[in-house]
Amino acid sequence: MSVTGPAGFRAAGVAAGIKAGGPDLALVVNDGPQDAAAGVFTTNKVKAAPVLWSQQVLQERRLRAVVLNSGGANACTGPEGFQDTHTTAEKVAEVLGTGAIGVAVCSTGLIGQRLPMEALLSGVDTAAKSLDASEQAATDVATAVLTTDGGPKQAYVSHPDGWSIGGFAKGAGMLAPNLATMLSVLTTDAVVDGTELDAALRAASRTTFDRIDVDGGTSTNDTVLVLASGASGVRPSSSEFVEQLTTISADLVRQMQHGAEGATKAIDITVRGAVSEDDAVRIGRVVAEDNLVSTALFGSDPNWGRIAMALGRAQAEIDVDKVEIITNGVTLYAGGTRAQDRSAADLSGRDIEIVIDLHLGEHAATILTTDLSHGYVEENSAYSS
Repeated sequence: MSVTGPAGFRAAGVAAGIKAGGPDLALVVNDGPQDAAAGVFTTNKVKAAPVLWSQQVLQERRLRAVVLNSGGANACTGPEGFQDTHTTAEKVAEVLGTGAIGVAVCSTGLIGQRLPMEALLSGVDTAAKSLDASEQAATDVATAVLTTDGGPKQAYVSHPDGWSIGGFAKGAGMLAPNLATMLSVLTTDAVVDGTELDAALRAASRTTFDRIDVDGGTSTNDTVLVLASGASGVRPSSSEFVEQLTTISADLVRQMQHGAEGATKAIDITVRGAVSEDDAVRIGRVVAEDNLVSTALFGSDPNWGRIAMALGRAQAEIDVDKVEIITNGVTLYAGGTRAQDRSAADLSGRDIEIVIDLHLGEHAATILTTDLSHGYVEENSAYSS
C-alpha cells in the first residue's frame, strides 16, 4: 500500500505515449471530504513550468488532484510551456468536475523540450477512467513517474488511532540539497488543515528530502506534495503527525539513495560535535558532493585524506586538531594525523558509514549519498539520447 492506502484517494498510472514504452502519466485524486494540501519545491532559480504553476495554486493550500508525467520536464520551454501546464490542469479539472486551481502539475524528464500535448491530454482521459483505490493503482502511479530509476519507490505508515499516510517518490540522478531531483506525492486521511500540513511538510522535509545529496545537481522540477482527505475523521496531534510524516519521508529518501543512478554504495555521512546544525549540514554536503571522495568509495578505498580535504573546504567552524574521521567504525584520522592504517576499514560491502566528529559542540546531521561509478557516468553521458 502507498498513495491509495489512506482513505479518500484514488489513483491511476497509464501509458499515454509521452515517452517510448511504459507508463508515463499518473493521476492522484483526493475525494475528500477535506482537500487540504501543501508543497515544497526546488530552490533552483531555473524553475520548470509545472513548479511555477503548482506554487501558484498551492497558495490556497487546497488540492483535489495531482497529475504527473515522465518523458519530459517541461522546463526552459518559455510561455508556451507554461500554457501547456495550464492546459493540462484545465483538462484534469474538466474530467473530474473541479477547478483548475485545485490541480497541481508535476513533470520529469529531459529539460528543454515541449511536451506532446495531444498524447498527454488523451492520457488524462484514460487515467480518469481508470481511477481506483487498489494497491495496483498505487504501483501503477509510482511506476509512471520513473525516468532512470531502477523501480518504483513507495511507503505507507498506519497509526493505531486509525489514520495513515502513504506515498511514492521518484528520483535517481541530479540529487542534491534543497530537495533532490524528485517528484513525491504523499497522502493522508488524517484531519489536518492546510496551515498545519504546510508546517508539518517543511519540518519533515528538512531532515529527509533535504538531506540526500548524490551529485550536487539541484533539479528544475523538484516537488514534494502532501494531500489530506480527512476521511478517517481523526485529528492527530501536530507532533504525532510530523513524526509519522517524517518516518514515511525518510523511508522514501532511503529508497532513492539505494536506487540512485549507477550506485554501488549507499553512504551515510554523519557530522557530529558541530557548533550548529547548519555547520554539520554544510560539512556533510561538501563531503557528499566531492568527486574524489565519491570515486574513492566506488573503489572501496578508505581514503580518509580525501575526506579531510573535502571537509576543510566547508564554510563551517573546524579545529583540525580536534577532528576525528571514523569509517565503518574504524578511526582513521584523529589529532591532526593518521590514527591507524586505512586498510583497517573494510569498505567492500554496499553500506558505508562515515562519521566526522568535530568535538566542538552538541549538534549533528546526517547526509545520505552514494558513490560515483562507471554506471553513473554512462547513464548521464547518454541521457538525452
